[in-house]
Amino acid sequence: MPALTIPGIVIHCSSTIEGLWFDIEDVDVWHKQRGWKGCGYHFVIGLNGDIWQGRAVGEMGAHAKGYNDWVGVCYIGGLDSTGKAADTRTPSQRRAMAELVHAFHMVFGQIAVVGHRDLPGVKKACPCFDVKSEFEEYWTE
Repeated sequence: MPALTIPGIVIHCSSTIEGLWFDIEDVDVWHKQRGWKGCGYHFVIGLNGDIWQGRAVGEMGAHAKGYNDWVGVCYIGGLDSTGKAADTRTPSQRRAMAELVHAFHMVFGQIAVVGHRDLPGVKKACPCFDVKSEFEEYWTE
C-alpha cells in the first residue's frame, strides 16, 4: 500500500463575525445544508484554539474546487463586527494553526500552504490574512 501523500494545505475562514462561537457541529450542519455529506474541511479551529477533525486526512474534502485532495483547515471567524473581511484569529487560533501546519510538515515534509484566495480563479478574501507571509517558510512556488 503506498504511503499517504498530501499535496498541500488550504487555509480558510468560516466567514462568521469575530467573537461568535461556532464549532465543528455548526460547520457540519452548514455543509449538509449545501447538500454535502458533512463538514468539507479536514480541520476546524475554534476561537479557543481547539482543533476539531472534520474529514479524515486522505479523504477527499469539499472546500476548494480543484484542491479538495489538499487538507482543508478552517478557522472560525474572518469577518469584523461590521461584516467586513478581517483577520479575526484569536491568539489561541493563531497558535493552533501554526502548530497544525508545523505538524503536517513534520509528517509529510515540504508541502505547500496557501490561502483559499491564493488559488486560481478564487475571488474571495478567505482566509482574510496573508498566508504567504505568515507561513513563508512553507510556501512553495
